[in-house]
Amino acid sequence: MIIVSTDGSCLRKPAAPRVDGAEEAAGGGHGPIGWAWVNHAGPSGSGGAASGTNQIAELRAVLAAVEAHPGEEPLLIESDSVYAIKCASEWVSTWRRNGWRTASGSAVRNAELIRSLDQLISARPGPVRFRWVRGHVGNYFNEKADALAGEAARASSTALDPDSGSGDRAVGAQAAAVIPAPPPPAQEALTLF
Repeated sequence: MIIVSTDGSCLRKPAAPRVDGAEEAAGGGHGPIGWAWVNHAGPSGSGGAASGTNQIAELRAVLAAVEAHPGEEPLLIESDSVYAIKCASEWVSTWRRNGWRTASGSAVRNAELIRSLDQLISARPGPVRFRWVRGHVGNYFNEKADALAGEAARASSTALDPDSGSGDRAVGAQAAAVIPAPPPPAQEALTLF
């Protein structure tokens, strides 16, 4: 089984007031974002974009992890984002049936990313499972993904790839890097299927 930790980071700017005076909906303001994945057996990767939300960064991290690990071997993704886990494993089937609308009838936020993730997971020959881990409590691989995502967000705030029309950039992709580490300490975890 392949085990990969993911994380996203947003250097959030304050939420912008809307025309009606209300603040932007949950998720706050936009800012430079970064995302990363760390394979517990070694390689890692990260990327960033000039603007987005933390939720987008978390989804991009999971998407990048699945893209980087094709094949039949089972893939377990650890994330501290309940939102990303539920989007990819729980809510997606209902949204697909409802034409990408929520129960209240509004459009699903980040639907394009979630659709891409759904298609990638569906096309992968091996199963993809998710496990929630508590963030910022010393889990080695979660902390490594957090650090890489933060670095990618900071790099995206200062330099953009001029050849990329989307403002996306690969930052410090380390497909061949090996991350030496002792086994992570025991921690509270919840596996979601």
